[in-house]
Amino acid sequence: MSEQVVVSDVRKGALWLRLNRPDAMNALSPAVLTGINGALDKVEHDPEVKAVVLTGTGRAFSAGADLKYLRGEVGGDSGKMHDFLSQVIGTMERLERFPRPVIAAVNGMALAGGLELVLCCDLVIAARSAKLGDAHANYGLLPGGGGSVRLPRKIGPTRAKYLLYTGEFVPAEELVTCGLVNEVVEDEDLIPAAERLIAKMATKSSLVLRRMKALVDDGLEQPSATALRLELIAGEVHATSHDMNEGLAAFQEKRKPRFIGR
Repeated sequence: MSEQVVVSDVRKGALWLRLNRPDAMNALSPAVLTGINGALDKVEHDPEVKAVVLTGTGRAFSAGADLKYLRGEVGGDSGKMHDFLSQVIGTMERLERFPRPVIAAVNGMALAGGLELVLCCDLVIAARSAKLGDAHANYGLLPGGGGSVRLPRKIGPTRAKYLLYTGEFVPAEELVTCGLVNEVVEDEDLIPAAERLIAKMATKSSLVLRRMKALVDDGLEQPSATALRLELIAGEVHATSHDMNEGLAAFQEKRKPRFIGR
């Protein structure tokens, strides 16, 4: 298990993904990206999996792209850089669009591509010792996983440019007010806090969670009037679902609903 660069298991209604390259601060290599996608493949259509939790091993969530790989394998080859960045972008988009809520449990440093991973998650819980930042400028690099796009949309262009231009590492607690981090907890409470959040979702319909995520994400890209029309159409379609009718029946019969994700 210790040789796996991504360790995954399903428990308590969630897929837990743990980046497992502690000696490299969980840097993102092609093998790590492949491991993330492979784990997501296994649960994408499993209604028992209500959420995904992404965390890291050791003192880092992820320090970003594997710079040793970029130096040794990619070098100045634009074709190889295109292939690597395409894998990075595809994995980021896969997480962002995954039909389950995705939670980042930030256990340590989340820098550059690690920050870009965080930006693709729906909810962010961070350990008090965690620091986040965009370190690309520190090494003469450009964001390659959507950081120049998602970061300003998440926290505003002025704050985003500060992080991009300075390469500073910011304590997680300072990023709560700007909406990048939902909650900061003591280091030893990070995984229990994620488990508590999962427990709240575990009783919900996976169909509802999937459709809610799509409505929010798609609505952000649309004018309000268009987004409201999409919500209306989704509501009409949802009226035929088992889970909506089960929820209404459970309310009337004063019992807990038995959702099946359809």
